[in-house]
Amino acid sequence: MTPEALLAALDRPAPPSSDFDLNPDVVLPGRRVLRDAAVLVPLLEGDGGLRVLLTKRSSRLRHHPGQIAFPGGKHEPGETPEAAALREAAEEVGLPAGAARILTRLPAHETVTGFAVTPVLAHVARFDPVPEPGEVDEVFDVPLAHLLDRGAYVVERRRWRGEWRRYYAVPYGPYYIWGATARILRGMAERVDADRG
Repeated sequence: MTPEALLAALDRPAPPSSDFDLNPDVVLPGRRVLRDAAVLVPLLEGDGGLRVLLTKRSSRLRHHPGQIAFPGGKHEPGETPEAAALREAAEEVGLPAGAARILTRLPAHETVTGFAVTPVLAHVARFDPVPEPGEVDEVFDVPLAHLLDRGAYVVERRRWRGEWRRYYAVPYGPYYIWGATARILRGMAERVDADRG
């Protein structure tokens, strides 16, 4: 699949997603205040087609240590989601200036930690990642075809703040991709599947 074919498949309205999608019994406050954040969903050319670049967060981090994530983080004042995603990718994995061609924004995602995350899909030229030692333990990539296969996803659960929480996971080799990252990718897979149907 080319970036253009993926973009065409994603060119349909889609609702926002949430870490609570699989937990309908959770009642969220109607007037909650979410903090703005953005992540870059980087598509790379690779053997056999497009691949998605991901990071393994540092095990020394206070929040989400060791989890698989897209490069990203909180907005700085006045930043667009695109600017925030590119800045964070430069800081976390050494993405060179001008290496990313922005394709589109994906639907917003609400996390259990109180962020409204805007995923920014981009086609990225091949580069040698440089993990930021304080934040990233590893940078790797996964075939887009695997992540667009809805059959690769499983629903699992774990205790969080005393309650069972269900979530999507899409394992790949030694990597356990789950939570917000898997939910954003699952949203892409659902839209591509609908386009094929």
